[in-house]
Amino acid sequence: MERIICLAVGYLCGLLQTGYLYGRLNGIDIRQYGSGNSGTTNALRVLGKKAGLVVFAGDFFKTLIPCLVIRFLFRDHMNSGYLFMLYAGLGVILGHNFPFYLHFKGGKGIAATAGLLAALDLRLGVICLVSFVAVVALSRYVSLGSLVISTIFFVWNVLVAESYGIPAECILEYDVLAGVICGMAFWRHRSNISRLLHGTENKLWGGKKQG
Repeated sequence: MERIICLAVGYLCGLLQTGYLYGRLNGIDIRQYGSGNSGTTNALRVLGKKAGLVVFAGDFFKTLIPCLVIRFLFRDHMNSGYLFMLYAGLGVILGHNFPFYLHFKGGKGIAATAGLLAALDLRLGVICLVSFVAVVALSRYVSLGSLVISTIFFVWNVLVAESYGIPAECILEYDVLAGVICGMAFWRHRSNISRLLHGTENKLWGGKKQG
Protein backbone atom coordinates (compact mmCIF):
# COMPACT_ATOMS: atom_id res chain seq x y z
CA MET A 1 0.00 0.00 0.00
CA GLU A 2 2.85 2.42 0.82
CA ARG A 3 4.30 1.78 -2.62
CA ILE A 4 1.00 2.52 -4.36
CA ILE A 5 0.45 5.68 -2.33
CA CYS A 6 3.97 6.99 -3.05
CA LEU A 7 3.58 6.25 -6.76
CA ALA A 8 0.15 7.93 -6.90
CA VAL A 9 1.19 11.01 -4.92
CA GLY A 10 4.28 11.29 -7.11
CA TYR A 11 2.18 11.13 -10.27
CA LEU A 12 -0.09 13.91 -8.99
CA CYS A 13 2.96 16.10 -8.26
CA GLY A 14 4.32 15.33 -11.71
CA LEU A 15 1.16 16.75 -13.27
CA LEU A 16 2.43 20.24 -12.46
CA GLN A 17 3.65 20.93 -16.00
CA THR A 18 5.90 23.92 -15.42
CA GLY A 19 6.89 24.29 -19.07
CA TYR A 20 3.33 24.08 -20.34
CA LEU A 21 2.05 26.54 -17.73
CA TYR A 22 4.90 29.00 -18.33
CA GLY A 23 4.25 28.80 -22.05
CA ARG A 24 0.56 29.51 -21.54
CA LEU A 25 1.47 32.57 -19.47
CA ASN A 26 3.36 33.74 -22.55
CA GLY A 27 0.48 32.97 -24.88
CA ILE A 28 1.78 29.76 -26.47
CA ASP A 29 1.49 26.01 -26.14
CA ILE A 30 5.18 25.14 -25.91
CA ARG A 31 4.44 21.65 -27.20
CA GLN A 32 3.70 23.20 -30.59
CA TYR A 33 7.21 24.61 -30.88
CA GLY A 34 10.76 23.32 -31.03
CA SER A 35 11.08 19.67 -30.08
CA GLY A 36 7.42 19.47 -29.09
CA ASN A 37 7.89 18.60 -25.42
CA SER A 38 7.28 20.72 -22.35
CA GLY A 39 10.65 20.27 -20.65
CA THR A 40 13.53 22.54 -19.71
CA THR A 41 15.58 22.32 -22.90
CA ASN A 42 12.65 23.14 -25.17
CA ALA A 43 11.63 26.03 -22.91
CA LEU A 44 15.20 27.33 -23.05
CA ARG A 45 15.31 27.18 -26.84
CA VAL A 46 11.82 28.55 -27.45
CA LEU A 47 11.38 31.10 -24.66
CA GLY A 48 14.90 31.92 -23.51
CA LYS A 49 17.18 31.53 -20.50
CA LYS A 50 14.74 32.83 -17.90
CA ALA A 51 12.10 30.36 -19.05
CA GLY A 52 14.62 27.52 -19.01
CA LEU A 53 15.63 28.36 -15.43
CA VAL A 54 12.02 28.69 -14.21
CA VAL A 55 10.94 25.44 -15.87
CA PHE A 56 13.96 23.54 -14.55
CA ALA A 57 13.33 24.83 -11.01
CA GLY A 58 9.65 23.90 -11.13
CA ASP A 59 10.31 20.40 -12.44
CA PHE A 60 13.24 19.89 -10.04
CA PHE A 61 11.35 20.88 -6.91
CA LYS A 62 8.17 18.97 -7.77
CA THR A 63 10.27 15.82 -7.32
CA LEU A 64 12.60 17.01 -4.57
CA ILE A 65 9.84 18.15 -2.21
CA PRO A 66 7.68 14.98 -2.10
CA CYS A 67 10.82 12.82 -1.89
CA LEU A 68 12.14 14.86 1.05
CA VAL A 69 8.74 14.59 2.75
CA ILE A 70 8.97 10.80 2.43
CA ARG A 71 12.54 10.92 3.73
CA PHE A 72 11.31 12.84 6.77
CA LEU A 73 8.36 10.52 7.41
CA PHE A 74 10.62 7.47 7.27
CA ARG A 75 13.61 9.07 9.00
CA ASP A 76 13.61 6.30 11.62
CA HIS A 77 13.33 3.60 8.95
CA MET A 78 15.42 4.93 6.08
CA ASN A 79 15.94 1.44 4.69
CA SER A 80 12.29 1.64 3.63
CA GLY A 81 12.49 5.38 2.98
CA TYR A 82 14.98 5.03 0.12
CA LEU A 83 12.74 2.49 -1.61
CA PHE A 84 9.63 4.62 -1.17
CA MET A 85 11.48 7.73 -2.42
CA LEU A 86 12.25 5.82 -5.59
CA TYR A 87 8.56 4.99 -6.02
CA ALA A 88 7.58 8.62 -5.49
CA GLY A 89 10.26 9.80 -7.91
CA LEU A 90 9.08 7.32 -10.52
CA GLY A 91 5.54 8.60 -10.03
CA VAL A 92 6.61 12.22 -10.56
CA ILE A 93 8.51 11.32 -13.72
CA LEU A 94 5.50 9.40 -15.05
CA GLY A 95 3.23 12.36 -14.31
CA HIS A 96 5.69 14.73 -15.97
CA ASN A 97 6.18 12.58 -19.05
CA PHE A 98 2.59 11.39 -19.44
CA PRO A 99 0.12 13.95 -18.00
CA PHE A 100 -3.38 12.61 -18.59
CA TYR A 101 -4.94 16.07 -19.00
CA LEU A 102 -2.52 16.91 -21.82
CA HIS A 103 -3.23 13.71 -23.71
CA PHE A 104 -0.13 12.11 -22.14
CA LYS A 105 2.20 14.51 -23.96
CA GLY A 106 4.68 15.98 -21.50
CA GLY A 107 8.44 16.27 -21.11
CA LYS A 108 11.33 13.82 -20.93
CA GLY A 109 11.76 13.79 -17.17
CA ILE A 110 15.40 14.80 -16.75
CA ALA A 111 14.85 17.84 -14.51
CA ALA A 112 12.40 15.77 -12.48
CA THR A 113 15.03 13.02 -12.21
CA ALA A 114 17.53 15.62 -10.99
CA GLY A 115 15.23 16.33 -8.06
CA LEU A 116 15.20 12.63 -7.23
CA LEU A 117 19.02 12.48 -7.40
CA ALA A 118 19.34 15.32 -4.90
CA ALA A 119 16.80 13.78 -2.53
CA LEU A 120 18.39 10.33 -2.59
CA ASP A 121 22.01 11.30 -2.07
CA LEU A 122 23.73 14.67 -2.38
CA ARG A 123 26.93 12.92 -3.49
CA LEU A 124 25.03 11.43 -6.41
CA GLY A 125 23.52 14.83 -7.20
CA VAL A 126 26.94 16.51 -7.29
CA ILE A 127 28.48 13.75 -9.44
CA CYS A 128 25.62 13.97 -11.93
CA LEU A 129 25.71 17.77 -12.01
CA VAL A 130 29.45 17.85 -12.71
CA SER A 131 29.11 15.08 -15.32
CA PHE A 132 26.20 16.82 -17.04
CA VAL A 133 27.99 20.18 -17.20
CA ALA A 134 31.18 18.57 -18.48
CA VAL A 135 29.45 16.51 -21.18
CA VAL A 136 27.30 19.42 -22.40
CA ALA A 137 30.25 21.85 -22.32
CA LEU A 138 32.39 19.50 -24.40
CA SER A 139 29.76 18.17 -26.80
CA ARG A 140 27.05 20.88 -26.67
CA TYR A 141 24.46 18.07 -26.67
CA VAL A 142 21.98 18.36 -23.80
CA SER A 143 20.50 15.00 -24.74
CA LEU A 144 23.89 13.29 -24.36
CA GLY A 145 24.37 14.85 -20.94
CA SER A 146 20.89 13.67 -19.95
CA LEU A 147 21.63 10.10 -21.02
CA VAL A 148 24.96 10.12 -19.17
CA ILE A 149 23.44 11.17 -15.84
CA SER A 150 20.58 8.66 -16.27
CA THR A 151 23.19 5.93 -16.68
CA ILE A 152 25.15 7.16 -13.65
CA PHE A 153 21.92 7.17 -11.64
CA PHE A 154 21.25 3.52 -12.48
CA VAL A 155 24.81 2.30 -11.89
CA TRP A 156 25.12 4.22 -8.62
CA ASN A 157 21.92 2.79 -7.19
CA VAL A 158 22.80 -0.76 -8.17
CA LEU A 159 26.20 -0.39 -6.49
CA VAL A 160 25.11 1.34 -3.28
CA ALA A 161 21.64 -0.10 -2.61
CA GLU A 162 23.01 -2.41 0.06
CA SER A 163 24.88 0.43 1.79
CA TYR A 164 21.59 2.35 2.06
CA GLY A 165 20.32 -0.48 4.24
CA ILE A 166 17.78 -1.69 1.69
CA PRO A 167 16.49 -5.04 2.98
CA ALA A 168 18.00 -7.98 1.11
CA GLU A 169 14.59 -9.06 -0.14
CA CYS A 170 14.00 -5.57 -1.62
CA ILE A 171 17.35 -4.95 -3.33
CA LEU A 172 16.21 -6.49 -6.63
CA GLU A 173 13.03 -4.40 -6.48
CA TYR A 174 15.13 -1.29 -5.83
CA ASP A 175 17.46 -2.06 -8.72
CA VAL A 176 14.53 -2.71 -11.05
CA LEU A 177 12.96 0.65 -10.14
CA ALA A 178 16.26 2.42 -10.83
CA GLY A 179 16.46 0.55 -14.15
CA VAL A 180 12.92 1.57 -15.10
CA ILE A 181 13.70 5.25 -14.41
CA CYS A 182 16.91 5.04 -16.45
CA GLY A 183 15.22 3.07 -19.22
CA MET A 184 12.41 5.61 -19.44
CA ALA A 185 14.95 8.38 -19.98
CA PHE A 186 16.49 6.45 -22.85
CA TRP A 187 13.05 5.69 -24.31
CA ARG A 188 11.99 9.32 -24.16
CA HIS A 189 15.26 10.28 -25.86
CA ARG A 190 15.07 7.63 -28.58
CA SER A 191 14.72 10.23 -31.35
CA ASN A 192 17.67 12.16 -29.88
CA ILE A 193 19.73 8.97 -29.80
CA SER A 194 18.95 8.38 -33.47
CA ARG A 195 20.02 11.93 -34.35
CA LEU A 196 23.17 11.60 -32.24
CA LEU A 197 24.11 8.44 -34.13
CA HIS A 198 23.49 10.17 -37.46
CA GLY A 199 25.21 13.42 -36.45
CA THR A 200 22.08 15.55 -36.87
CA GLU A 201 21.23 16.30 -33.24
CA ASN A 202 20.65 19.95 -32.33
CA LYS A 203 23.39 21.50 -30.24
CA LEU A 204 22.68 23.72 -27.26
CA TRP A 205 24.46 26.66 -28.83
CA GLY A 206 25.97 27.15 -32.21
CA GLY A 207 22.49 27.02 -33.58
CA LYS A 208 22.10 24.52 -36.30
CA LYS A 209 22.15 20.79 -36.80
CA GLN A 210 25.46 19.30 -37.74
CA GLY A 211 26.05 16.70 -40.45
